[in-house]
Amino acid sequence: MNEIKYSNDINSNVYKDSLNIRETVFVNEQNVPKNLEIDNLENKCTYFALYIGNKAVATARFYSMDDNGIHIQRVAVLKEFRQQHLGSELLKFILDYARKQNVSYVILGAQDHAQEFYKKLGFEVIGEQYLEAGILHHDMKLKM
Repeated sequence: MNEIKYSNDINSNVYKDSLNIRETVFVNEQNVPKNLEIDNLENKCTYFALYIGNKAVATARFYSMDDNGIHIQRVAVLKEFRQQHLGSELLKFILDYARKQNVSYVILGAQDHAQEFYKKLGFEVIGEQYLEAGILHHDMKLKM
């Protein structure tokens, strides 16, 4: 049985597990500079980690927007656990969490290769393509 835990405490195990996944996926696999991956929002986010047994295998975070929305970032699944729908399971949990908080919308910056994944969850592409950390992205939005 998978377990999803969350925390907004950067001293928590959830945060530490999330950071380990982000470093593995973004810094090591995708060559995102560590100084871009660890940013000034670290202490302003709620972190989510999906565990199989005691192992954290997927993560995401969000921060609250001033207009009753949330911005999801840093969605990552460890390579050996991809194609098992764990990213979808985690995102659905976060979207349910957001609905319970009466959030108006969810926005995220999707790497272009991941757009179909987010479209299946109801997100729509908004705005123009842009380059972030050397990777092509589009913003995507879901109205709640």
